[in-house]
Amino acid sequence: MSGVLSQRILITAWATVVVIGGSIVQAAAPATLIITNAKVWTGDKKTPEAQAVAIRSDRIIAVGDNETALAHRTDATRIIDAQGRRVVPGLTDSHTHLISFGLQLTRLGLRDAASKQEFISRVNAGAAGMEPGKWLLGGRYSVESWDVPESPRKEWIDPVTPHVPVFLTRMDGHQALANSVALKFAGIDRGGPDDPPGGVIERDPQTGEPTGILKDAAMSLVSRHIPAPTRRQMYDALIGATRALNAWGITSAHDMSEPEHIEIFDAARERNTLTLRVRSYIQTTQYADTWRTIDAMHLTADDWFEVAGIKAYMDGSLGSRTAYMRNPYFDAQPGDKYPRGLRSAQAADLDRFRRDLSWANERGLQIAVHAIGDQAVHEVLDIYESLPGVRQHRHRVEHAQHLLPRDIARFAQLGVIASMQPLHKADDGRYAENVLGPRRSLTSYAFRSLLDAGACVCFGSDVPVVTANPFAGIAAAISAKTLDGKVWVPQQSINRTEALYAYTVAPQWAAFREDRLGVIAPNYLADLVILDRDVLVAGVDDLPGIESFMTIAGGKVVYRAGHHKP
Repeated sequence: MSGVLSQRILITAWATVVVIGGSIVQAAAPATLIITNAKVWTGDKKTPEAQAVAIRSDRIIAVGDNETALAHRTDATRIIDAQGRRVVPGLTDSHTHLISFGLQLTRLGLRDAASKQEFISRVNAGAAGMEPGKWLLGGRYSVESWDVPESPRKEWIDPVTPHVPVFLTRMDGHQALANSVALKFAGIDRGGPDDPPGGVIERDPQTGEPTGILKDAAMSLVSRHIPAPTRRQMYDALIGATRALNAWGITSAHDMSEPEHIEIFDAARERNTLTLRVRSYIQTTQYADTWRTIDAMHLTADDWFEVAGIKAYMDGSLGSRTAYMRNPYFDAQPGDKYPRGLRSAQAADLDRFRRDLSWANERGLQIAVHAIGDQAVHEVLDIYESLPGVRQHRHRVEHAQHLLPRDIARFAQLGVIASMQPLHKADDGRYAENVLGPRRSLTSYAFRSLLDAGACVCFGSDVPVVTANPFAGIAAAISAKTLDGKVWVPQQSINRTEALYAYTVAPQWAAFREDRLGVIAPNYLADLVILDRDVLVAGVDDLPGIESFMTIAGGKVVYRAGHHKP
């Protein structure tokens, strides 16, 4: 029309496009949420700091100063004034057992029992009022800080659990204490059975009577008799676990999942109750059968839930002396059946184990192998090296706690990810040098050496083995302090930016999601956390006390300060 300006406004996914007189002018995209007045650590090395972030739906659309972000403001935009607080990308826990964690929240906890007397008292209280035949479960005990760090025995708890079967795991999950009632379910007594492959039934050396301690594969002799949790119990456990992790600012998890957990994760994703991005690695020894079942489920993989690959076991743990070492433990006793630890039952036949991993590699699955002892890690790397296209698959070693010096560079050379748990160092450092010696300890928890070699190191917790608190993990990685206040192998410490990187950027590279998660940048998914204290400047001893002020996953607030956190 003559003398009249023709104008149309078009709304696209990312911008408002204004057409004026035939010309197209792109205006700022409307934001659904903007965070201002923040100290943003982006995780992007090119632009590591910013003041504000604008989000539209589940994506970040702008990162910069307040003016840049507020250019995307509309009347409908929610504004969050961070008031100078630190903002970081949503954290990733790279090694979890989510449903086990959720179940443990409802069971007997013994992690902080400080003595034999307190241990027995808590078991007594837990068993009080239980119906005969109901199982008393839980544990996660550790005796290393006790004045007398003696291993528990069935004789401790039999008098207070005469009619209740008891199965209590050690903190690392590679050892359990069963009382006499539980041992009867498995037919374990003075006469037998023999140790299963990859496991140990601990016995009194004088009488041959079982002490109640079962290690690794021997645990299943009793645990197979424990009634499985219901689907509802597992679902509730998952929701409880995800809420707990959200409270620490965790928005993604790499979960070591049982096959029966997959339908629980998928159900939560379908109901939009999954507030944590879950990448599952299936723990199984029957690979082909398990994958036929999973294929038949016709799962839809997305950024909230996907089955990524397999979890396998090469050995046990240092605390249970079942981690498989090149040389004997310093505290091995004459007559010990396994003075160097042992391979797991799954890896006892190494040729079959290699064939199983080759099958997974050929299928394009990402492989995550639990390996703690230096010989166990060495043998896993040997297998990985034999697999075609190993670098493109980004296979993983879970824990990688004790390394032969020559194997450190192999992680980078093979593109193998070191998935590590720094708080385990604070735990193990209380006793590790006594069982490994000072020389072998120098390449234990080799964070510094692995990073210097160019390896990808991502951090996690192994929850419920230890707390999921990532800031306690950061403190352990940079300070080398043990839980009893000592300092162990400080040569392997890293700085706090490197530790934060291992909880944010590196895990998303390990998950093949580096193009959309792990950093705060335009077009990336809007996962970030506002912290109540600044992780980059707080004193080392104050780091474990840092909490999330607000956790945002997929552009939605999934946690606010003040909610209960286990």
